[in-house]
Amino acid sequence: MSEEFKERNGVEEGEESFAELFEQYSEGGGDNLNIGDKVSGKVIQVGESTIFVDTGTKLDGIVEKAEMLDEEDNCTVTDGDTVELYVVGKDSGGIKLSRAISGIGGLAMLEEARNSNLPVEGKVESTCKGGFNVTLMQRRAFCPVSQIDSRYVEDPEEYVDKTFEFLVTKLEQNGRNIVVSRRSLLERDAAEAAETFVSETNVGDEVEGTITRLAAFGAFVEIMPGLEGLVHISQISYGRIGHPEEAVTVGQKVKAKIIRIEHDDKGRLKISLSMKELAQDPWDTLSATFTEGDKVTGKVVRLADFGAFVEIAPGVDGLVHVSEMSYTKRINKPADFVSEGQLVSVKIKSIDLEKRRISLSMKDAEGDPWLDVAEKYQPGQKVEGTVEKQEQFGIFIQLEPGITGLLPKSIIARSEKPAAFEKLHAGDTVEIIIGEVKANDRRISLTTGDVQDDGDWKQFAPKKQKPSEASGGMGLLGDKLQAAFNKKK
Repeated sequence: MSEEFKERNGVEEGEESFAELFEQYSEGGGDNLNIGDKVSGKVIQVGESTIFVDTGTKLDGIVEKAEMLDEEDNCTVTDGDTVELYVVGKDSGGIKLSRAISGIGGLAMLEEARNSNLPVEGKVESTCKGGFNVTLMQRRAFCPVSQIDSRYVEDPEEYVDKTFEFLVTKLEQNGRNIVVSRRSLLERDAAEAAETFVSETNVGDEVEGTITRLAAFGAFVEIMPGLEGLVHISQISYGRIGHPEEAVTVGQKVKAKIIRIEHDDKGRLKISLSMKELAQDPWDTLSATFTEGDKVTGKVVRLADFGAFVEIAPGVDGLVHVSEMSYTKRINKPADFVSEGQLVSVKIKSIDLEKRRISLSMKDAEGDPWLDVAEKYQPGQKVEGTVEKQEQFGIFIQLEPGITGLLPKSIIARSEKPAAFEKLHAGDTVEIIIGEVKANDRRISLTTGDVQDDGDWKQFAPKKQKPSEASGGMGLLGDKLQAAFNKKK
């Protein structure tokens, strides 16, 4: 302070501080700040009831300590912390700062808030047609439902009895018609956050955020207040999922990698994230988990004309070719045998780590029913079967799942009751006789057991020895000698 100023104003030593402030104010110490401006500054001192903030001007900022307390009345800032506040007033004592205008105020203050785009604190009292009733500075205001949030409002009641900051967008009829918007403030803050984010962040960086909402195509993650990124469903996990809710929940904190930052046609910032790129690739440890010949349980995740893809571990799919689906059924379309989401048993036939291909077999996991056919079915054995279908050349009869024999038409024609067989339909039960078994060829011939001319049947029976073979090869004379010998005995 100049000596001239002290002498002119009669300033004593004890009054120097106030006088100096007054001189600074009269000289325009804070003229570059106006009501409504947003100030970012460091906390100089936390007092008993007020907090002093460096505004970057000759005048310090002053904010009521009550505004900076948490729910347990603990101060949320300390000396040296950086805070962002709004200018709500100026006098010789300093610049009055606030998080938002609140409390009792007149129309002049509301008009100043509207003109300066200064946030005003208000409480949502109730819902009404088209929006919400909001009380701010002991006045009633209206907030359209589309302006209460930056996202779609599914349940308006979740906003009732909560206090938010709003921007005054309309002030008419001497304060009787006040319209406010929270969305405008959120979008403004989001734009500022986005600008800061883009300048400080690069593709490939790892971020942490909170899942705010789920959609069929992915999960939205709030990286910072007002700024969200999208984790597409294909980037949530290595495992296949039908909906994000199968892997994550709203409110869950997650880590993700930034894979793309771009602006859409309207200039809006779009941030693409990936959670699975921070997880271990299951193919890297596959050889330690699975080997050829293993029998495992998997889930059918996709069907194709040539087979079904089965997930045997999260992110690891194998192919079951249609020819590898069943020993017991003839399958033309995989969809006729399995469905997506179905759990099935499979056997690993081969693993190609380089090409990331796994060949699977469902039928080998169940086992080949033809392996012990020769022991289970003998020529001449009477069995019961189920008719599968009638064909021009015979009837196909199932002896057990996967084992089907053929009863030829030529056998039926020589049967004592051919009509009984010709009247059979699919699903009918019938008693028949095993004729010839060719396990290697997967063929079994059947007979009726009452064929009038059993010429066909004899070919399945053990061959009788020829007379010459029985007598040691002596021909007709040997046969007669053998006969005589047998008679004498």
